[in-house]
Amino acid sequence: MHRGFDTLALSIQAHIGTELFDYLEREKTRAEDEQREVLVEYEGLQFHLKPYGGKGYRFLLDGGPDGASWAIKKPNARDGWGIRISFGSFFLAMHGLGAAKAHCEQVLGRFGVSFGREDVSISRADFCVDILANGFTLHPDQMVMHSAAKRSDHIEADTGLRVNGKSGQVTSVTVGSIKNRQVIIYNKRAEVIARGKAHWWMIWNDTLSKGPHGTPAPSILYKEAKFGPLTPDPAKAKDNQIWRIEFRAGKSLLKDRWGIRTWGQFFDRFGDLCRETGQVVRYCDPDPRDTNRSRWPIHALWETACAEINDDLVEMRSGADPNPMKEVHREQHIGTVFRNILGNSITLAALHGKPATDLPDMFATTAQQMTDAIKADPAKTERQLREAKERYVFIQKPTDPM
Repeated sequence: MHRGFDTLALSIQAHIGTELFDYLEREKTRAEDEQREVLVEYEGLQFHLKPYGGKGYRFLLDGGPDGASWAIKKPNARDGWGIRISFGSFFLAMHGLGAAKAHCEQVLGRFGVSFGREDVSISRADFCVDILANGFTLHPDQMVMHSAAKRSDHIEADTGLRVNGKSGQVTSVTVGSIKNRQVIIYNKRAEVIARGKAHWWMIWNDTLSKGPHGTPAPSILYKEAKFGPLTPDPAKAKDNQIWRIEFRAGKSLLKDRWGIRTWGQFFDRFGDLCRETGQVVRYCDPDPRDTNRSRWPIHALWETACAEINDDLVEMRSGADPNPMKEVHREQHIGTVFRNILGNSITLAALHGKPATDLPDMFATTAQQMTDAIKADPAKTERQLREAKERYVFIQKPTDPM
Protein backbone atom coordinates (compact mmCIF):
# COMPACT_ATOMS: atom_id res chain seq x y z
CA MET A 1 0.00 0.00 0.00
CA HIS A 2 2.99 2.29 0.52
CA ARG A 3 6.75 2.12 0.70
CA GLY A 4 9.22 4.88 1.32
CA PHE A 5 11.38 6.75 3.77
CA ASP A 6 9.58 7.77 6.94
CA THR A 7 12.23 9.74 8.83
CA LEU A 8 15.51 11.37 7.82
CA ALA A 9 17.90 13.37 10.02
CA LEU A 10 21.24 14.92 9.14
CA SER A 11 23.72 17.52 10.36
CA ILE A 12 25.63 20.13 8.38
CA GLN A 13 29.16 21.23 9.23
CA ALA A 14 28.55 24.96 8.83
CA HIS A 15 27.09 27.97 10.61
CA ILE A 16 24.55 30.62 9.67
CA GLY A 17 25.78 34.16 9.01
CA THR A 18 25.53 37.20 11.25
CA GLU A 19 22.53 38.71 9.45
CA LEU A 20 20.36 35.61 9.84
CA PHE A 21 21.55 35.02 13.41
CA ASP A 22 20.66 38.58 14.47
CA TYR A 23 17.25 38.30 12.80
CA LEU A 24 16.44 35.01 14.53
CA GLU A 25 17.70 36.37 17.83
CA ARG A 26 15.28 39.31 17.61
CA GLU A 27 12.39 37.08 16.60
CA LYS A 28 13.14 34.58 19.36
CA THR A 29 13.01 37.41 21.89
CA ARG A 30 9.57 38.30 20.52
CA ALA A 31 8.50 34.66 20.77
CA GLU A 32 9.69 34.52 24.38
CA ASP A 33 7.87 37.74 25.23
CA GLU A 34 4.64 36.50 23.64
CA GLN A 35 5.16 32.93 24.92
CA ARG A 36 4.28 31.33 21.59
CA GLU A 37 5.74 30.19 18.29
CA VAL A 38 6.06 33.09 15.86
CA LEU A 39 6.03 33.08 12.08
CA VAL A 40 9.35 34.23 10.62
CA GLU A 41 10.18 34.93 6.98
CA TYR A 42 13.65 35.05 5.46
CA GLU A 43 14.53 35.18 1.76
CA GLY A 44 11.02 34.05 0.82
CA LEU A 45 11.00 31.13 3.28
CA GLN A 46 8.54 30.78 6.14
CA PHE A 47 9.08 28.97 9.44
CA HIS A 48 7.56 28.74 12.87
CA LEU A 49 10.24 29.76 15.37
CA LYS A 50 9.86 28.27 18.83
CA PRO A 51 10.33 30.46 21.91
CA TYR A 52 13.05 28.14 23.23
CA GLY A 53 16.08 26.16 22.10
CA GLY A 54 17.26 22.74 23.18
CA LYS A 55 20.14 20.23 23.26
CA GLY A 56 22.72 22.90 22.46
CA TYR A 57 20.70 24.50 19.65
CA ARG A 58 19.73 28.12 20.02
CA PHE A 59 16.98 28.22 17.42
CA LEU A 60 14.34 25.63 16.55
CA LEU A 61 12.40 26.24 13.34
CA ASP A 62 9.56 24.25 11.79
CA GLY A 63 8.96 24.49 8.05
CA GLY A 64 5.55 22.82 8.17
CA PRO A 65 4.51 19.46 6.68
CA ASP A 66 5.96 20.41 3.28
CA GLY A 67 9.26 21.42 4.84
CA ALA A 68 11.74 20.28 7.47
CA SER A 69 12.54 20.96 11.11
CA TRP A 70 15.73 22.97 11.60
CA ALA A 71 17.88 23.20 14.72
CA ILE A 72 20.54 25.91 14.56
CA LYS A 73 23.41 26.60 16.96
CA LYS A 74 24.99 29.90 17.84
CA PRO A 75 28.15 30.11 15.67
CA ASN A 76 31.11 28.67 17.56
CA ALA A 77 34.54 28.04 16.06
CA ARG A 78 35.03 25.06 18.40
CA ASP A 79 31.87 23.31 17.20
CA GLY A 80 31.59 23.22 13.43
CA TRP A 81 28.40 21.14 13.20
CA GLY A 82 25.99 24.03 13.60
CA ILE A 83 22.84 22.88 11.78
CA ARG A 84 20.61 19.82 12.17
CA ILE A 85 17.77 19.03 9.75
CA SER A 86 14.93 16.52 10.22
CA PHE A 87 12.29 15.41 7.72
CA GLY A 88 9.06 13.76 8.83
CA SER A 89 6.82 11.17 7.27
CA PHE A 90 4.50 13.56 5.40
CA PHE A 91 7.26 15.26 3.40
CA LEU A 92 9.02 11.99 2.58
CA ALA A 93 5.80 10.20 1.61
CA MET A 94 4.71 13.04 -0.66
CA HIS A 95 8.06 14.04 -2.18
CA GLY A 96 10.69 11.35 -1.60
CA LEU A 97 14.36 11.30 -0.66
CA GLY A 98 15.61 13.22 -3.70
CA ALA A 99 13.32 16.12 -2.90
CA ALA A 100 14.56 16.11 0.71
CA LYS A 101 18.16 16.49 -0.46
CA ALA A 102 17.15 19.26 -2.87
CA HIS A 103 15.16 21.00 -0.13
CA CYS A 104 18.18 21.00 2.20
CA GLU A 105 20.40 22.53 -0.45
CA GLN A 106 17.83 25.11 -1.51
CA VAL A 107 17.11 26.34 2.02
CA LEU A 108 20.78 26.39 3.01
CA GLY A 109 21.46 28.41 -0.13
CA ARG A 110 18.79 30.94 0.86
CA PHE A 111 20.32 31.06 4.34
CA GLY A 112 23.65 31.96 2.74
CA VAL A 113 25.32 28.82 4.12
CA SER A 114 28.18 27.29 2.12
CA PHE A 115 29.15 23.66 2.63
CA GLY A 116 30.80 20.80 0.77
CA ARG A 117 29.94 17.16 0.14
CA GLU A 118 31.95 16.04 3.18
CA ASP A 119 30.14 18.53 5.42
CA VAL A 120 27.02 16.33 5.60
CA SER A 121 26.46 13.68 8.26
CA ILE A 122 23.30 11.58 8.02
CA SER A 123 22.41 10.35 11.51
CA ARG A 124 19.09 8.54 11.07
CA ALA A 125 17.03 7.03 8.28
CA ASP A 126 13.81 5.01 8.57
CA PHE A 127 12.28 3.08 5.69
CA CYS A 128 8.80 1.56 5.87
CA VAL A 129 6.43 -0.70 3.95
CA ASP A 130 2.66 -0.71 4.56
CA ILE A 131 0.87 -3.94 3.70
CA LEU A 132 -2.86 -4.64 3.53
CA ALA A 133 -2.94 -7.90 5.48
CA ASN A 134 -6.50 -8.70 6.51
CA GLY A 135 -6.61 -11.59 8.94
CA PHE A 136 -2.98 -11.22 9.99
CA THR A 137 -2.22 -11.68 13.70
CA LEU A 138 1.12 -10.55 15.11
CA HIS A 139 2.91 -13.07 17.34
CA PRO A 140 6.05 -11.73 19.07
CA ASP A 141 7.55 -15.21 19.46
CA GLN A 142 7.75 -15.51 15.68
CA MET A 143 10.38 -12.76 15.55
CA VAL A 144 13.76 -14.40 15.03
CA MET A 145 16.81 -12.28 15.80
CA HIS A 146 20.33 -12.31 17.19
CA SER A 147 20.36 -13.30 20.85
CA ALA A 148 21.86 -9.94 21.84
CA ALA A 149 18.97 -7.96 20.33
CA LYS A 150 16.28 -6.61 22.65
CA ARG A 151 12.58 -7.02 21.93
CA SER A 152 9.64 -5.07 23.34
CA ASP A 153 5.99 -5.92 22.79
CA HIS A 154 2.99 -3.61 22.96
CA ILE A 155 -0.14 -5.52 23.91
CA GLU A 156 -3.49 -3.83 23.57
CA ALA A 157 -6.65 -5.17 25.23
CA ASP A 158 -10.14 -4.80 23.80
CA THR A 159 -10.56 -1.68 25.96
CA GLY A 160 -7.80 0.08 24.03
CA LEU A 161 -5.48 0.13 27.07
CA ARG A 162 -1.94 -1.20 26.95
CA VAL A 163 -1.65 -4.18 29.27
CA ASN A 164 0.82 -6.92 30.10
CA GLY A 165 -0.82 -10.25 29.47
CA LYS A 166 -1.86 -12.83 26.92
CA SER A 167 -5.54 -11.92 26.68
CA GLY A 168 -5.05 -8.79 24.60
CA GLN A 169 -4.09 -8.28 20.98
CA VAL A 170 -0.46 -7.55 20.13
CA THR A 171 -0.30 -4.34 18.11
CA SER A 172 3.47 -3.95 17.75
CA VAL A 173 6.79 -5.68 18.22
CA THR A 174 10.05 -3.73 18.33
CA VAL A 175 13.53 -5.24 18.04
CA GLY A 176 16.79 -3.38 18.67
CA SER A 177 17.81 0.15 19.64
CA ILE A 178 17.13 3.35 17.71
CA LYS A 179 20.78 4.38 18.21
CA ASN A 180 21.85 1.36 16.17
CA ARG A 181 19.50 -0.97 14.27
CA GLN A 182 15.80 -1.14 15.05
CA VAL A 183 12.97 -3.06 13.41
CA ILE A 184 9.30 -2.63 14.24
CA ILE A 185 6.14 -4.34 13.02
CA TYR A 186 2.96 -2.57 14.06
CA ASN A 187 -0.70 -2.06 13.28
CA LYS A 188 -0.52 1.12 11.22
CA ARG A 189 -4.30 1.39 10.93
CA ALA A 190 -4.63 1.56 14.71
CA GLU A 191 -1.83 4.13 14.97
CA VAL A 192 -3.33 6.33 12.24
CA ILE A 193 -6.70 6.36 14.01
CA ALA A 194 -5.19 6.98 17.46
CA ARG A 195 -3.07 9.93 16.25
CA GLY A 196 -5.53 11.41 13.78
CA LYS A 197 -3.22 11.02 10.75
CA ALA A 198 -6.09 11.19 8.25
CA HIS A 199 -3.84 11.83 5.24
CA TRP A 200 -2.77 8.18 5.28
CA TRP A 201 -6.24 7.07 4.20
CA MET A 202 -5.82 9.21 1.08
CA ILE A 203 -2.35 7.82 0.41
CA TRP A 204 -3.51 4.22 0.74
CA ASN A 205 -6.65 4.77 -1.32
CA ASP A 206 -4.57 6.46 -3.99
CA THR A 207 -2.50 3.26 -4.13
CA LEU A 208 -5.66 1.17 -4.42
CA SER A 209 -6.80 3.23 -7.38
CA LYS A 210 -3.44 3.54 -9.17
CA GLY A 211 -1.28 0.74 -7.84
CA PRO A 212 1.94 1.30 -5.86
CA HIS A 213 4.14 3.89 -7.59
CA GLY A 214 2.15 3.67 -10.81
CA THR A 215 2.15 -0.13 -11.16
CA PRO A 216 -1.06 -1.59 -12.61
CA ALA A 217 -2.46 -3.05 -9.38
CA PRO A 218 -1.72 -3.03 -5.67
CA SER A 219 0.51 -5.68 -4.17
CA ILE A 220 -1.47 -7.86 -1.78
CA LEU A 221 -0.41 -10.35 0.84
CA TYR A 222 -3.66 -12.26 1.18
CA LYS A 223 -5.46 -12.70 -2.13
CA GLU A 224 -8.85 -12.96 -0.41
CA ALA A 225 -8.44 -9.36 0.79
CA LYS A 226 -11.45 -7.22 -0.02
CA PHE A 227 -10.70 -3.88 -1.65
CA GLY A 228 -12.77 -0.94 -1.19
CA PRO A 229 -11.95 2.46 -0.06
CA LEU A 230 -9.94 2.06 3.15
CA THR A 231 -11.64 3.83 6.02
CA PRO A 232 -11.38 4.27 9.80
CA ASP A 233 -14.99 3.02 10.10
CA PRO A 234 -14.92 0.38 12.90
CA ALA A 235 -17.56 -1.66 11.05
CA LYS A 236 -15.05 -2.18 8.21
CA ALA A 237 -11.99 -2.75 10.36
CA LYS A 238 -11.52 -6.41 9.41
CA ASP A 239 -11.20 -5.43 5.73
CA ASN A 240 -8.86 -2.50 6.47
CA GLN A 241 -5.93 -4.04 8.31
CA ILE A 242 -2.75 -2.18 7.40
CA TRP A 243 0.46 -3.45 9.00
CA ARG A 244 3.72 -1.53 8.78
CA ILE A 245 7.21 -3.01 8.73
CA GLU A 246 9.78 -0.35 9.45
CA PHE A 247 13.58 -0.57 9.34
CA ARG A 248 15.30 2.16 11.36
CA ALA A 249 19.00 2.94 11.04
CA GLY A 250 20.63 5.06 13.72
CA LYS A 251 23.95 6.84 13.70
CA SER A 252 25.98 3.89 15.03
CA LEU A 253 24.73 1.53 12.34
CA LEU A 254 25.06 4.12 9.58
CA LYS A 255 28.48 5.49 10.43
CA ASP A 256 30.32 2.83 12.44
CA ARG A 257 29.19 -0.37 10.70
CA TRP A 258 28.39 0.82 7.17
CA GLY A 259 30.57 3.91 6.80
CA ILE A 260 27.55 5.98 5.76
CA ARG A 261 27.77 9.68 6.45
CA THR A 262 27.49 11.67 3.21
CA TRP A 263 24.73 11.67 0.59
CA GLY A 264 26.86 9.70 -1.85
CA GLN A 265 27.60 6.99 0.68
CA PHE A 266 23.93 6.89 1.66
CA PHE A 267 22.73 6.42 -1.93
CA ASP A 268 25.35 3.71 -2.54
CA ARG A 269 24.97 1.64 0.62
CA PHE A 270 21.61 2.14 2.33
CA GLY A 271 19.89 -0.48 0.18
CA ASP A 272 22.48 -3.07 1.23
CA LEU A 273 22.07 -2.00 4.86
CA CYS A 274 18.32 -2.69 4.61
CA ARG A 275 18.94 -6.02 2.92
CA GLU A 276 21.17 -7.05 5.83
CA THR A 277 18.55 -5.88 8.35
CA GLY A 278 15.94 -8.08 6.70
CA GLN A 279 18.27 -11.06 7.17
CA VAL A 280 19.49 -10.54 10.74
CA VAL A 281 15.92 -9.90 11.96
CA ARG A 282 13.09 -12.00 10.53
CA TYR A 283 9.42 -12.67 11.10
CA CYS A 284 8.88 -16.38 10.58
CA ASP A 285 6.24 -19.08 10.34
CA PRO A 286 6.75 -21.50 13.22
CA ASP A 287 7.58 -25.09 12.36
CA PRO A 288 6.34 -27.37 15.16
CA ARG A 289 8.72 -30.10 13.96
CA ASP A 290 11.81 -27.92 14.37
CA THR A 291 12.85 -26.44 17.73
CA ASN A 292 15.63 -24.42 16.07
CA ARG A 293 13.87 -21.13 15.38
CA SER A 294 16.65 -19.95 13.06
CA ARG A 295 15.52 -22.57 10.53
CA TRP A 296 11.86 -21.52 10.53
CA PRO A 297 10.55 -20.43 7.11
CA ILE A 298 10.08 -16.71 6.43
CA HIS A 299 6.52 -15.45 6.85
CA ALA A 300 4.80 -14.07 3.73
CA LEU A 301 4.45 -10.65 5.40
CA TRP A 302 8.22 -10.43 5.89
CA GLU A 303 8.96 -11.72 2.39
CA THR A 304 6.68 -9.06 0.90
CA ALA A 305 8.21 -6.26 2.96
CA CYS A 306 11.81 -7.27 2.18
CA ALA A 307 11.06 -7.57 -1.53
CA GLU A 308 9.72 -4.02 -1.53
CA ILE A 309 12.60 -2.67 0.58
CA ASN A 310 15.20 -4.37 -1.62
CA ASP A 311 13.97 -2.44 -4.65
CA ASP A 312 15.49 0.91 -5.65
CA LEU A 313 14.89 3.03 -2.54
CA VAL A 314 16.08 6.42 -3.67
CA GLU A 315 12.96 7.89 -5.25
CA MET A 316 10.27 6.05 -3.29
CA ARG A 317 7.26 8.28 -2.63
CA SER A 318 3.52 7.76 -2.58
CA GLY A 319 2.72 9.56 -5.82
CA ALA A 320 -0.38 11.12 -4.24
CA ASP A 321 -1.14 14.82 -4.71
CA PRO A 322 -0.07 16.72 -1.54
CA ASN A 323 -2.65 19.50 -1.99
CA PRO A 324 -5.67 17.37 -0.98
CA MET A 325 -3.63 16.25 2.03
CA LYS A 326 -3.40 19.85 3.20
CA GLU A 327 -7.16 20.10 2.80
CA VAL A 328 -7.52 17.04 5.04
CA HIS A 329 -5.31 18.66 7.71
CA ARG A 330 -7.31 21.88 7.49
CA GLU A 331 -10.68 20.11 7.71
CA GLN A 332 -9.43 18.11 10.70
CA HIS A 333 -8.58 21.31 12.55
CA ILE A 334 -11.87 22.93 11.57
CA GLY A 335 -13.79 19.89 12.81
CA THR A 336 -11.90 19.84 16.11
CA VAL A 337 -12.43 23.55 16.73
CA PHE A 338 -16.15 23.30 15.90
CA ARG A 339 -16.63 20.38 18.29
CA ASN A 340 -14.84 22.36 21.02
CA ILE A 341 -17.06 25.40 20.39
CA LEU A 342 -20.20 23.28 20.44
CA GLY A 343 -19.18 21.38 23.56
CA ASN A 344 -18.17 24.53 25.41
CA SER A 345 -21.41 26.26 24.41
CA ILE A 346 -23.47 23.36 25.75
CA THR A 347 -21.41 23.42 28.96
CA LEU A 348 -22.06 27.15 29.24
CA ALA A 349 -25.79 26.53 28.88
CA ALA A 350 -25.63 23.86 31.58
CA LEU A 351 -23.88 26.27 33.93
CA HIS A 352 -26.70 28.77 33.29
CA GLY A 353 -29.25 26.06 34.12
CA LYS A 354 -30.80 26.04 30.63
CA PRO A 355 -32.92 23.10 29.40
CA ALA A 356 -32.22 21.48 26.02
CA THR A 357 -35.12 23.37 24.43
CA ASP A 358 -33.39 26.68 25.20
CA LEU A 359 -30.10 25.76 23.49
CA PRO A 360 -30.82 27.60 20.18
CA ASP A 361 -31.62 30.82 22.06
CA MET A 362 -28.58 30.31 24.30
CA PHE A 363 -26.34 29.89 21.25
CA ALA A 364 -27.72 33.10 19.72
CA THR A 365 -27.09 34.96 22.98
CA THR A 366 -23.54 33.60 23.14
CA ALA A 367 -22.89 34.64 19.53
CA GLN A 368 -24.04 38.17 20.31
CA GLN A 369 -21.81 38.28 23.38
CA MET A 370 -18.87 37.20 21.23
CA THR A 371 -19.69 39.92 18.67
CA ASP A 372 -19.86 42.52 21.44
CA ALA A 373 -16.51 41.33 22.82
CA ILE A 374 -14.65 41.75 19.52
CA LYS A 375 -16.19 45.19 18.99
CA ALA A 376 -15.15 46.22 22.49
CA ASP A 377 -11.47 45.45 21.84
CA PRO A 378 -10.79 45.38 18.07
CA ALA A 379 -7.01 45.64 18.50
CA LYS A 380 -6.90 42.49 20.64
CA THR A 381 -9.19 40.69 18.22
CA GLU A 382 -7.02 41.63 15.23
CA ARG A 383 -3.90 40.42 17.04
CA GLN A 384 -5.53 37.09 17.97
CA LEU A 385 -6.72 36.56 14.39
CA ARG A 386 -3.28 37.35 13.00
CA GLU A 387 -1.61 34.93 15.43
CA ALA A 388 -4.10 32.19 14.55
CA LYS A 389 -3.43 32.66 10.83
CA GLU A 390 0.31 32.50 11.48
CA ARG A 391 -0.15 29.31 13.49
CA TYR A 392 -1.94 27.55 10.62
CA VAL A 393 -0.12 29.21 7.72
CA PHE A 394 1.14 25.90 6.32
CA ILE A 395 -2.34 24.43 5.83
CA GLN A 396 -4.22 27.54 4.70
CA LYS A 397 -5.58 27.76 1.19
CA PRO A 398 -3.21 29.70 -1.10
CA THR A 399 -5.91 32.34 -1.64
CA ASP A 400 -6.55 32.88 2.08
CA PRO A 401 -5.38 36.38 3.13
CA MET A 402 -2.98 36.64 6.04
